[in-house]
Amino acid sequence: MKIAVTGKGGVGKTTLAASLARLYAADGWRVLAVDADPDANLGLALGLTEDEVADITPIADMSGLIAERTGADRENYGKFFKINPRVDDIPDRFAVEKNGVKLLVMGTVETGGGGCVCPEHVMLKRVVSHLVLKSDDVIVMDMEAGIEHLGRGTAGMVDRFIAVVEPGARSIQTYERIRALATDLGVRRVSVVGNKVTDDADRAFISGRVPQEDLLGFISYSGGVVEADKAGGSPLASDGLFAKEVNIIKERIES
Repeated sequence: MKIAVTGKGGVGKTTLAASLARLYAADGWRVLAVDADPDANLGLALGLTEDEVADITPIADMSGLIAERTGADRENYGKFFKINPRVDDIPDRFAVEKNGVKLLVMGTVETGGGGCVCPEHVMLKRVVSHLVLKSDDVIVMDMEAGIEHLGRGTAGMVDRFIAVVEPGARSIQTYERIRALATDLGVRRVSVVGNKVTDDADRAFISGRVPQEDLLGFISYSGGVVEADKAGGSPLASDGLFAKEVNIIKERIES
């Protein structure tokens, strides 16, 4: 099972991604959670401490490894380098395990403009491609509001692309952009989870703007989830309703 979770910043996609990863791990699956959001917070949501997260070096920042695998040393940087570097050992070497879930932090490539084809970018895309195409583990990817690390061919192999939305026009607009881009890249199924829902009016707002066959379900707004986030704990343990709603979503993903 390969799942990519995305959405506008602040909608709760990281909380959902971490919760799904922990539920699959509790079911006995080998789970790799991939933090592919430049604003990396997945480690905290999985239960790592701030110090443990600070000790993680993102793949994009491993300049020595990237130079070794791509051949992009200082003399030929930006000229010639391998576009198919070896990456099959990276998950086992650099993933950090917590609560039965292995975490791999991708990092981001800082560029002055779009369309970067540089050793760091090539490395990240190769790692994601390997995980999606070759790995037998359950892969849960916490993406930015787009599909930066997924390319044509790779995106089409993701089993489920989940856009997390909240009751609001800007969130729906982000979902529509994501859906269009994902469709262009051959993604077979883009689903939606409505988060931070407070009443039937919120449910109706989202339901009226999302195809019903794409709607996986709703997650209610919860003060318990907010407090769990502040304390660095799991909302699955702190809020029974949240756990029930995420379990329903997980069952629908598998159906």
